[in-house]
Amino acid sequence: MSGLAAEAIRTARLDLLPLRVEHAEEMAAVLSDPALHAFTGGAPETPQALRSRYRRLSAGSPDPAVTWLNWVIRLRDEGSLTGTVQATIGPSRDGLTAEIAWVVGTSWQRRGIATEAAQGLTDSLGRPPVQRIIAHIHPDHRASAAVARAAGLVPTDEWHEGEIRWTRSSSPT
Repeated sequence: MSGLAAEAIRTARLDLLPLRVEHAEEMAAVLSDPALHAFTGGAPETPQALRSRYRRLSAGSPDPAVTWLNWVIRLRDEGSLTGTVQATIGPSRDGLTAEIAWVVGTSWQRRGIATEAAQGLTDSLGRPPVQRIIAHIHPDHRASAAVARAAGLVPTDEWHEGEIRWTRSSSPT
């Protein structure tokens, strides 16, 4: 899918920077708390494994109809990376849909960083050609539900792999 690329997004306190392989070392430390995987599964990755994953993500989706957009979250005042946001954009029955996700390292949680990053991301994506934004959130993950709600998403009655689908339409209601 041409024309869509991760570009820097600036919010009041944050810079969402397009993901680069060079971010892996710092991000491995940011994402090192096993508690971050309580709702999503998996375990923290080593810097080497994260570099490999970031290399694959940076190469883009093998499906030409799908675009992977990934950013690291930098807290401007501290100059430190604090987490990631991502969007997988592809065709759906409604036009283009962006499936988004976010994670903020434990040391930076409860400071509104995930909310601000998700709002910046959805504001950036929430216009044509993207028609709908979705996120999948574990029903017990109250913090992520609060982030989704603040970013303008609402829960649906749809489930995907044990998670509730949240959605936001980019068209005016």
